[in-house]
Amino acid sequence: MPERAVSGRPTPLDPGSLPEPVDVSDNSAALRAVHEVVAAGPFDATWESLAAYEPPRWYEDAKFGVFLHWGVYSVPAFGNEWYSREMYRQGTDAHEHHRATYGEHRDFGYKDFIPSFTMEHFDPAGWAALFRRAGAQFVVPVAEHHDGFAMYDTDRSRWSAARMGPQRDVFGELSRAVDEAWMVRGASSHRAEHWFFMNGGARFDSDVLDPRWSDFYGPAQREETAPNERFLEDWLLRTVEVIDRYRPQVLWFDWWIEQPAFAPVLRTLAAYYYNRAAEWGREVVINYKWGAFAPGTAVYDIERGAVAGVEPTVWQNDTSVSRTSWCWVEGHEYKSVRELVAELVDVVAKRGVLLLNVGPKPDGTIPDEEQRLLEGIGHWLGLHGEAIYGTRPWTVPSEGPTVVASGSFVDGAAPAYTAEDVRYTMRHDVTGDALYAVLLAQPDDGVARLRALASTSALLTRTISDVAVLGSGTVTRWDRSADALEVAVDGSTTEHSGPVLRIRFAPVPDQPRQDFLHQ
Repeated sequence: MPERAVSGRPTPLDPGSLPEPVDVSDNSAALRAVHEVVAAGPFDATWESLAAYEPPRWYEDAKFGVFLHWGVYSVPAFGNEWYSREMYRQGTDAHEHHRATYGEHRDFGYKDFIPSFTMEHFDPAGWAALFRRAGAQFVVPVAEHHDGFAMYDTDRSRWSAARMGPQRDVFGELSRAVDEAWMVRGASSHRAEHWFFMNGGARFDSDVLDPRWSDFYGPAQREETAPNERFLEDWLLRTVEVIDRYRPQVLWFDWWIEQPAFAPVLRTLAAYYYNRAAEWGREVVINYKWGAFAPGTAVYDIERGAVAGVEPTVWQNDTSVSRTSWCWVEGHEYKSVRELVAELVDVVAKRGVLLLNVGPKPDGTIPDEEQRLLEGIGHWLGLHGEAIYGTRPWTVPSEGPTVVASGSFVDGAAPAYTAEDVRYTMRHDVTGDALYAVLLAQPDDGVARLRALASTSALLTRTISDVAVLGSGTVTRWDRSADALEVAVDGSTTEHSGPVLRIRFAPVPDQPRQDFLHQ
């Protein structure tokens, strides 16, 4: 628990303990260095050049990554990770909660939670081991959220976990642990919204108006105003700093960078990142939302989202184990392992990648329920990952009566899947071709019916040689009729989903060549 002062609230920040502010008023030399990297190629800062980008195979094969929302907002743990905004918006629950719990905003502001962000139980190697057991192939911690507190060691601000609170390079420690566990390191940036994020505090008597803290609370400008050049320069150089210092292979951006003012710096940033990656000999991914990047220049991300059918290129769904919040709060409404597995399978069947978020507590522990959910996904993937990793979409991604909403923020309730709801994936590798069918519920009569594979269907033109239930290791009884491929799955219960089937095909004989030359 946070240390409490006599008043009952956490001990506020001691102004005398703070490092000196960092002067970032002159960015000319740093910007010249950025432009030199862009000028060296192979990419330049135009959408035409950036369209030559291709998502890496490792990413499309990975299918599953872990996202982490962990920051100062984890200390109040009220509402969600937007506490630093909502607490300054008069009339909100967070504003009233803050006054009742911590006092007036001029006396105890958001900055005053920093001393309680202790993370004394933070174990980077333990976290990485958990994510590895979950089956994750890459890990994307939040490097900086909208609140402006850097979780990495930055030279551009004194407001970082490396200089305050725990005084640890949290992002760097976790990135090294991810490397050692043979996963890929990533980073997310939510910095763009800091332009306006805590502007509510400029509308009444709060510490946001105190010039001593202006380098933390940021511009706190109106949402209606475009960010000015100095802010855009700082955004670019902070992102470049993360790229050069930590070499993430996934760079995830939140919304608001789609504002027109960001377009020139986005092109510069993408060219810089892709050119740096070429120097490193690494393949990298930029994730973006809405229309921030031109199609084909980065990988599109849909928040808490889904698509209706197979997309032409790889995309990503970022979602959370909880419907309540992305960060730790009391009383989460958690999804079930079964729901998360179904979400993963649906995304993969449609050429997507799932980035699944957890929210650690301020002491550095991952909540027990969130660990249980990750372990459950890992257990399912350990038995059925053959149908997920390295696969590609089949001719159709799905069948069944349950309609899945498409778009963003569509995970408000778990779909009521039946045994008729099936997701298909396909594998082409050195062992041959295999088609996988994941039933999203257990058939009551012990028979899986795959209507897309009926003998009268034009979707499957090859001869089936055998059908196996993954996890059992045995070929099972099956019959292909005019209505469906019917597979006996009685006695093969699958935890967290219905049965997962592998369908293999008879070899296609080489056709002899007709000799027209020597007749």
